[in-house]
Amino acid sequence: MFVTGLVLAAGASRRLGQPKQLLPYYGSTLLGATLELARRCGFDQLMVALGGAEAAIRQRVDLDGVEAVENPQFSSGCGSSIRSAMGAVDRRSDGLILLLGDQPGVSTDSVHRLIERAGSSPIGVCRYTDGLGHPFWFRREVFGDFTTLHGDKAVWKLLFSGRYETVEVLVDGGVPIDVDTWQDYRALLSQTNAGAAS
Repeated sequence: MFVTGLVLAAGASRRLGQPKQLLPYYGSTLLGATLELARRCGFDQLMVALGGAEAAIRQRVDLDGVEAVENPQFSSGCGSSIRSAMGAVDRRSDGLILLLGDQPGVSTDSVHRLIERAGSSPIGVCRYTDGLGHPFWFRREVFGDFTTLHGDKAVWKLLFSGRYETVEVLVDGGVPIDVDTWQDYRALLSQTNAGAAS
């Protein structure tokens, strides 16, 4: 299959008060670490949606091998980022893996398992020990619905709409932390430190 990876990183980080994409994370930034994870997944096409802090991100984050797509409506939620990116998705793409730019704890194994076990289904989602979480899988037949997505929870609404078969793929461990607040960021650093020490 030809698989596109899309990293959502257009948020304005209103709750943090500064661009969370650029927060330091083990010699890189949150977004830099997530993009490195995405590169290791071996996608046939890798894209990132940018909006808030786009200029600073382009200056400070390595975008080598990544197609950056601008979302001028980033303040309206992640649904607009997906809509903005769809025009740049390769025509050969059989499906898309959706990743969050502030969630560097996702594993390449989770991505590969999701493609392997849900790749023939319209939608796939990771089932962690404490609930559902990213990354998500969408086959091409779902792409048309992306044009109607609005708001931050738009993808979740599509997931639970009942319009498509959704496959849950079991993944070890809890849902990886995504950073919306300073508490989230501290928890992520603490978790990563604990993992490195064990």
